[in-house]
Amino acid sequence: MCFLNALCLCVIVSHDDLCHTGICMKLVLSLIINAVAVFAAAYLLPQVSVDTPLTAFWVALVLGILNSTLKPILKLLTLPINFITLGLFGLVINLFILYVATLLVPGFVISGIVGYILFAIVMSVISGLLHSIL
Repeated sequence: MCFLNALCLCVIVSHDDLCHTGICMKLVLSLIINAVAVFAAAYLLPQVSVDTPLTAFWVALVLGILNSTLKPILKLLTLPINFITLGLFGLVINLFILYVATLLVPGFVISGIVGYILFAIVMSVISGLLHSIL
């Protein structure tokens, strides 16, 4: 389920329904895992700076919202070039999403294109490992 849809569902649905489905708990757990992955990636990479753990939480939230809203629109608009490059243009879209996140969240800085690429790789590996464990 899309991050934004799950967030809206958590707000709209009554508390009793949420207890039975567990959607909000999964959403909050996913958000915490992604925040830990952001903070760990910032610790491991010298090109990435995250001021506080709260900033890492905001980065995870903003990335979730951007990936749910902006990314599908960009993928649709760039479908021809994505087809020609055999999907490699998806990397450019992911890096652009990270760039927008650095603009929206104060205290989150990535320096250089190599920093963006390494952050995307390290974050996906850490987040994937943590999601598979939990």
